[in-house]
Amino acid sequence: MSFPTAPDAMNAAWLGAALGAEGQLRGFTATRVGTGQMCDSYRLALHWEKDGAGPASIIAKCPSQDAASRHIARLTGTYVKEVNWYRALAAESGVSAPACHFHAIAADEVEFLLLLSDLAPARQGDQLAGTDLAGLVPCIDAAASLHAYLWDDPRLDGLDWLARDNGSLVRTLFPQLYQGFRERYASRLDTDVLDLGAGLVERLDAYLARVPAAPTLVHGDLRIDNILFAPDSARCWLVDWQTLGRGSGAADLAYLVGTSIADPGDRAAADHPAFDHWIAALADRGIEADRAALWTDYRVGALSGYFMAVFASMSVERTARGDEMFAVMAERPARQALALGSLDLL
Repeated sequence: MSFPTAPDAMNAAWLGAALGAEGQLRGFTATRVGTGQMCDSYRLALHWEKDGAGPASIIAKCPSQDAASRHIARLTGTYVKEVNWYRALAAESGVSAPACHFHAIAADEVEFLLLLSDLAPARQGDQLAGTDLAGLVPCIDAAASLHAYLWDDPRLDGLDWLARDNGSLVRTLFPQLYQGFRERYASRLDTDVLDLGAGLVERLDAYLARVPAAPTLVHGDLRIDNILFAPDSARCWLVDWQTLGRGSGAADLAYLVGTSIADPGDRAAADHPAFDHWIAALADRGIEADRAALWTDYRVGALSGYFMAVFASMSVERTARGDEMFAVMAERPARQALALGSLDLL
């Protein structure tokens, strides 16, 4: 393998060359950043021989050192998807995302490295605190840009690395993971929230077999922990592309709304306005959408936040923040799905 996968394996000569400034980097210091549990991320402060020779800092994304996270990443192609997003799609997509200076992944599909632009002073959204609908508006616009990029486009079928079918793996694992999830969160989540998972297990085949009204590129984990906001909150950038896939943009949107809005009253009132804003944003990008079919996708998509909370919580390194984050990730979209009658559509 011809590239390092952690800052302590890098040196100034290699890093300078990777950034297109061979021999000009004097040194660097690394600081752990982010709250992700599937990858390890670091801010590299760069010390150049001459001012202006390169960026003051960059972000390095590396494989997790946790064995469970690495295992699930290999099984699901998590790291392959993120590397290929930057390698093949990001630059032409028009989506607000970090620029990529370097990308590489080994044949084992686990060892990888991304060197990305540092968007500081942009701040990461806070999943635990949540936000309101107004705070989500720039995120909805960014999501519409992503969804419009390959909306119902035959080019989706040519992205072999995106087409990996994990259905059999999910059918095997999800019922087992749900039992562990229910035990772990029995004292944290209400019974009706926990029971939603049992209903999803019963309807798992129908859930996985659904065909979106208009297939497109979806982020797959579109929540505010995976979004960076400008200091004035008027602009945002989408990050953490490990769950990139083909699916329904409306489901991506439902996931965003369901996982992000903290106040139950606000969340119940947010679905229709958020959906309407997204439809209008798609129209601004030249997409003529079937509102009725996409609203059905949205209602079913409300289950996706709960689904991800179960699957991810039981598959990655366990932390105190992670436990509470996954509880919130399950609770909020569960209330959304119950209000929208999502299970009934399966």
